[in-house]
Amino acid sequence: MIIYEVNLDVDNEVATAYAEWLDRHISEVLAIDGFEGAEWLDVESDAPGRTCWSIRYRLKNRASLEDYFQKHAARLRQDGLTRFEGKFIPSRRILSARSSHAR
Repeated sequence: MIIYEVNLDVDNEVATAYAEWLDRHISEVLAIDGFEGAEWLDVESDAPGRTCWSIRYRLKNRASLEDYFQKHAARLRQDGLTRFEGKFIPSRRILSARSSHAR
């Protein structure tokens, strides 16, 4: 399993509209083959005037993520860039499980 993490730092003035867009965006991403689920997490931040979120998408494998990057990412990202240009800062990470522990 692969985790594709997208972290967002959003201006409070557009956070409500961005959240509405993001909810639809996550649904669009999850419709792509290989995506198995997602978590939308609030991130605690001391930055005044900012809202921070982390979206963690779970994918079947690295090939599914590469397919997303090659065929879908630019189109899906562009809508958010157009609507909220200069109002948010994204960062992304790719994580793969080394091991899993349970209590």
